[in-house]
Amino acid sequence: MTSSAVPGRLARFLDGDVWHSFKQSPMAMLAAAIAAVCIFCAVFAPWVAPHDPFDLATLDLSDSRLPPVWIEGSKPQYLLGTDDQGRDILSALMYGARISLLVGLASVLLSLLVGVALGLLSGFVGGKVDGFIMRVCDVMLSFPSILIALLIDGVGRALFPNAHDTLAFGVLILAISLTGWVQYARTVRGSTLVERNKEYVQAARVIGVSPARIMLRHVLPNVMGPVLVLATIQVAAAILTEATLSFLGVGVPPTSPSLGTLIRIGNDFLFSGEWWITIFPGLALVLIALSVNLLGDWLRDALNPRLR
Repeated sequence: MTSSAVPGRLARFLDGDVWHSFKQSPMAMLAAAIAAVCIFCAVFAPWVAPHDPFDLATLDLSDSRLPPVWIEGSKPQYLLGTDDQGRDILSALMYGARISLLVGLASVLLSLLVGVALGLLSGFVGGKVDGFIMRVCDVMLSFPSILIALLIDGVGRALFPNAHDTLAFGVLILAISLTGWVQYARTVRGSTLVERNKEYVQAARVIGVSPARIMLRHVLPNVMGPVLVLATIQVAAAILTEATLSFLGVGVPPTSPSLGTLIRIGNDFLFSGEWWITIFPGLALVLIALSVNLLGDWLRDALNPRLR
């Protein structure tokens, strides 16, 4: 790729309908700003967080359950207060969001790869292959997604009882991915059924292009629009699923708590007056999920000419 190719593509993007739609949508710009701040704080948590909430040497139990700075009895170094272990809530939110976003993005990426591959194969090949893949999708859809995630997570922990944190993260990502690939497969299959009968596909077959090349080079780029929209929305769903599993105690390990784990810990003190321990992680989770969902809704409208 030449050095002028990237600026040229950037210029075409800035002159395109998607960027124009983004500039004309205050809601999309606000959602993007909130998502950017959350992602920035999560990615650069070791540098922007006021404290390291997981460094046991810095924790002081005498600072536990301190309220936010605007309530009497607080300390100025703890802006949003502390939890029952004396950890700074604001710092814990940044580190917790880092874990939630990592699990959410990784599970969506894995779901996308599996779902797009199976959907493309199902729609292009058809026949018994299509029937088999769609029946598997029907079976997966007949079970609640959270139940499947709990089952996979439980089986993984039973098979690897002494697993370290990395393997525990892998089991959680796999559990969420196995419940998310079905929607990608069905979406891509429907679009592929339309694309495979168009003239450019028929022409490629006539000149002897292999089916694999037709699927990857010709059909796949034309079915990715709905997939990108679905993936954006599924990021929020995956983060909420991870938070649900962590709230139930089967998510990420306690040594690396995510937003769901923080909410579960704070839930024990909600009715004893220390409401900030669970309210602030809950608000952070809502902000992340809501901003991503709003971006997904905008992207759906921007990529669909009929909705503009």
